[in-house]
Amino acid sequence: MAPDLVTIRAGLGLAVPDEILANGALPDAARKMPPAFEHYTPEPVRGEGTELRVFLGSLAGSSSPVPTYTPPLLGAEAVLRAGARLDLELDPAFEHGILLDTGNISLGGTPLAVDHLHYLRPGRGRIVLEAGQTPARLVLLGGEPLGERIVMWWHLPRRHPYPPFGPFPDGYPAPLPAQRLAARPRRNHHPNPGGHFED
Repeated sequence: MAPDLVTIRAGLGLAVPDEILANGALPDAARKMPPAFEHYTPEPVRGEGTELRVFLGSLAGSSSPVPTYTPPLLGAEAVLRAGARLDLELDPAFEHGILLDTGNISLGGTPLAVDHLHYLRPGRGRIVLEAGQTPARLVLLGGEPLGERIVMWWHLPRRHPYPPFGPFPDGYPAPLPAQRLAARPRRNHHPNPGGHFED
């Protein structure tokens, strides 16, 4: 099934407190934009046993028309048949993440774990993904490093955890300090043979 991208940008369309929280995800120049909605079905870029669909940004000669209102971003789905190989040129200014959904994939000879986000530091201009004995599906994400401190509150990013936005509404837990988050054990944790990949 081909992936569709649907984006909804609240801008000024949400009421407090959600407006305060959600708008922190957009750059200052776009935080007060009108509400926006985009729907895009990317065309496949087919190779020998591979299929790539770029839903954000540009990759392998395919570009998405969906605006991000941020520095350049990348999002693409890749499907590989068993034994297939996918060679991709990347923007070395980006950091990248590879999320393996199903199947077996190795990167530079290192197997990737399913359901883990494998992080690639900026500086890589090329990756080669190789499928194992079963078909595989993955998502490749990328973008310029943020360059600013972001606080995650539930699943919502914001720039400041407390004032000037005011206290959190009743019934909403305040964000955990970074040191408490780091100390919490991960549930369903498995050893990750991916992690930081270095050339």
